[in-house]
Amino acid sequence: MDLRLNGLRALVTGASRGLGYATARGLAAEGAAVAVNSRGVQSIEGAARSIHQETGSPVLAIPGDMADPAGPDEVVQQAARSLAGLDILVTNAGGPPSGRFEAFDDAAWLKAIDLTLMSHVRLVRAALPFLRQSANPSVLTITSYSVKQPIPNLVLSNSIRAAVVGLTKSLALELGSEGIRFNSILPAWTETERVVELMTARAQLNDTSLEEEIARQSKDSPLGRMGRPEEFANAAVFLVSPAASYVTGVMLSVDGGMYKGTL
Repeated sequence: MDLRLNGLRALVTGASRGLGYATARGLAAEGAAVAVNSRGVQSIEGAARSIHQETGSPVLAIPGDMADPAGPDEVVQQAARSLAGLDILVTNAGGPPSGRFEAFDDAAWLKAIDLTLMSHVRLVRAALPFLRQSANPSVLTITSYSVKQPIPNLVLSNSIRAAVVGLTKSLALELGSEGIRFNSILPAWTETERVVELMTARAQLNDTSLEEEIARQSKDSPLGRMGRPEEFANAAVFLVSPAASYVTGVMLSVDGGMYKGTL
C-alpha cells in the first residue's frame, strides 16, 4: 500500500529513543521530511543522523524540553520554519516516575501534568496554524493502554494519560470540520529503554531480577512476549498517513492482547 507520505512534513517529539524514534524512522522510510525532538542535544542529534543514514530522508534535530512551558512552541516554530510547514504532528512525552499514590506530593503531580498532559496541549496549540495550511493534517498522541487498564505502581501515568485520551477525542470532534485528524495509540509493554527502567524499578520493589519481571509481564500477552518498537511504528505511520484519511478519534491499542476488556 502506498501511504502517500512522500514529501509530507512531520514533527515527532520524544524521538531520541523508543517509540518516538521508531515512529520517526518509519516516517522517514516512507519519504517524509522529519523533524525529531528530545531534551538532550547529543542524543537527538545522534538519532537524527542514524535515521538519515538508514533511510536517506532529511531529518532535522531540534533539542527542547517539553516540560518547559515555552518549549513546545519553540520546537514547533523551528520545525515549521525549517520544513516550510507542517503536515503531521506526533506528540510523545516521557512518562512520569513510577510509584504508589502516597509517594507523591502536589509538586510531583504538577510536574507530571506539565510533562505528560500539558506538553500535548502546548504542542497542538502551537502546531494548529500550520496544520490548518496543510492538505493532509494529522496529529497522533502516544499514550498507554493504562488508560483502559491501570498498571500497578504507575498512579501518575495511569491518571494523567487518561486526560490525554480525553483531549485527543475532544480535538477530533472539535476540529474534524477543518479536516484535521486526531488519533491516539495506546501501547502496552514494548521493548524500549523506558520499559527497562520501569521493570528495574519493579524488580527492586519485588526483590526480583529484571529478567524475571520482563518474563512475568510478557505472560500477560497471548503472544507471550512484549512488543517491538517497529511494530508500534507500523501502526503509527499508517494512522498519520493520508491512507488513513477517514480514521479520526480512534484510540488504538497496540498491545499484543494485554488489554483484557472488550471495549
